[in-house]
Amino acid sequence: MESGGDPQQAASPARVRPRLGPRRLVFIVLVGVLVALLVYLGRVGVVWFTETHRTTPVYDPPVLAGQYSRNGCSTGVYARTAGGAVVLTATGHCLRAGSTASAIDGRELGIASGPTNWPTCDRPGKNRCTASDMAYITVIPSMIPWGRLDQIDMGVGGYHTVNPGLRALTCADVHVGDAVAFNGNGLYRTGQVVAQEVYDFPGDGVYFPCIVLTDISGMIGDSGGVVLVNGVPGGVAARVFGDQSALGFTPLAGGLTELGLTMCDTPDCGLTRPAANENGAQPGGRATPSAPSP
Repeated sequence: MESGGDPQQAASPARVRPRLGPRRLVFIVLVGVLVALLVYLGRVGVVWFTETHRTTPVYDPPVLAGQYSRNGCSTGVYARTAGGAVVLTATGHCLRAGSTASAIDGRELGIASGPTNWPTCDRPGKNRCTASDMAYITVIPSMIPWGRLDQIDMGVGGYHTVNPGLRALTCADVHVGDAVAFNGNGLYRTGQVVAQEVYDFPGDGVYFPCIVLTDISGMIGDSGGVVLVNGVPGGVAARVFGDQSALGFTPLAGGLTELGLTMCDTPDCGLTRPAANENGAQPGGRATPSAPSP
């Protein structure tokens, strides 16, 4: 999760620093490794605690919309491409295009796309302009939860079903005081919308025409997680603000449009489910749309 706000103060003039001895350098490296390990174990602990206190089942393959990936960020909603591939939305700043994403249990999830980006970005000092901080993961066949592609796993908040014909929200659909729910990092949180603004901070190379601020406390690893607004998929976690690390999200609808995706609103996402094999298992994979989008 990236932080929004004023750019950092200019650094003080460079000073000559003594060289580090081999022992001190090894010590510093070991401390760094230990800190990284504690952060990872803390995240795993949060997921373990919340998962052991949930009242809904975990399927195999699991519903990973609304969950946490092993790559350090959270996931959004299931969608389909124009070519009929099942994808899972993610953040535009966590995974490199072409890299492999993994589920929290270590299983391969799929391959990441490039981030959303307008064809031209004429904002001074910006290298990327986009409606929403998004990318997607093309889900590998064995990890597609056929029959549940319209669901979002909100952890202890239960499963949320995207009803047929429901559309993702734009910034114009979101208002101050709207109720929000979020499960980034596998930690379920609720709150409300407190503001909307243009995101054009000098210290960040990305421009968003609209970002929505909430009173939910955000944390590292929340990025990409779907935010429900009054029970409707409304955005993806993108930035945190202020001393309280208030969670900010960009609108889901804009990102889906830029990526050419259709959000899944039926159990099989309007696709023809592959035939079961001799063991009765449903193989995943690319399919063809069975009907046009509503």
